[in-house]
Amino acid sequence: MQILLIEPYFGGSHKAWAEGFARHSRNDVRLLTLPSRFWKWRMHGAAVSLAEQALKLDFQPDILLVTDMLNLPTFLGLARRRLSGIPTVLYCHENQLTYPLPPGETRDLTYGIINWLSMLAADKVYFNSAYHLENWFEELPRLLKHFPDHTHTHLVPTVRERAAVLPVGCDLRRLQQSQTNITSSKVPTILWNQRWEYDKDPVTFFQAIDKLVGEGYEFNVALAGSNVRQMPEEFTAARDRLGSRVVHYGHADRDTYRHLLWEADIVVSTAIHEFFGIGVVEAVYCGCFPVLPRRLAYPEIIPPPYHDDCLYSDFEGLLNRLRWVLTNTPQAKKTSTELQEEAFRFDWSHLAPEYDQNIEDSALVQ
Repeated sequence: MQILLIEPYFGGSHKAWAEGFARHSRNDVRLLTLPSRFWKWRMHGAAVSLAEQALKLDFQPDILLVTDMLNLPTFLGLARRRLSGIPTVLYCHENQLTYPLPPGETRDLTYGIINWLSMLAADKVYFNSAYHLENWFEELPRLLKHFPDHTHTHLVPTVRERAAVLPVGCDLRRLQQSQTNITSSKVPTILWNQRWEYDKDPVTFFQAIDKLVGEGYEFNVALAGSNVRQMPEEFTAARDRLGSRVVHYGHADRDTYRHLLWEADIVVSTAIHEFFGIGVVEAVYCGCFPVLPRRLAYPEIIPPPYHDDCLYSDFEGLLNRLRWVLTNTPQAKKTSTELQEEAFRFDWSHLAPEYDQNIEDSALVQ
């Protein structure tokens, strides 16, 4: 089967996902993409540019796999001379209806409507977590009721019936590393490996770190993850406060990142938004003990038997779990080792066959 995978925002986790599936699928997956910049313009204009490219394809796809950054109805209309009648699967990495806004911003409903129209046009819709799926369909009726008439609300159950969950595939094998390179006896390292953005709530993370420092706990901090801001004030101020405790600061290339994951002991999230959590999956696979919110997509990543040990409900819960990990190294290491095997279920070796089967089934329905 020939699959045309269309990604208007080809960068970061979107690029890794697209290339990972193409590399591990049993099918012939071809990519049609645009660079990952100007996300609002991509949602409006990418359909035109990508339709122009699609009309020039040198092969005929059996199915289209597109992401939520594409205005799917516009694309299908413009490319109809070439792609009419081909089954279409929409994969939602995120959505523009429930993604939390930066302080002071007002939500532009245009982008949530683009997501909704794309779901209407698709034959099958996949979300990267059950949390994401439920979050979207809970908020969707409130979006549609903003409008004066013909609000489409009767179509919501129909779209929900063809929606399902398909987790993000991760290339965890690339992180494999000889255990002989790992320091066996050292000061514990707490890892931050998420974006340096408001929706990951670094302020709360650093408040917890400062509290633990004040209580006399001995540990280091590794601050990795992508940063698009010129002056990430919370991070620069924390680096100055923490001084020699900071063993890494800023972007990490592939080899450095892999080494950081294996050297770290604890991975922490304080996010107010997370539809999946690739960074956490990677860290857990490399042996980090996860300390995560008991909400968002995290209860799906961590199996239920480990929820009480790893998931917290409030700031005091965050502190208590960090205190426990820092003072109960053998027990924490045992849990981390067990969770490594659990995290591997998100590797492409497990998920690519599931993707292939679901996509092939979508084609057969037609």
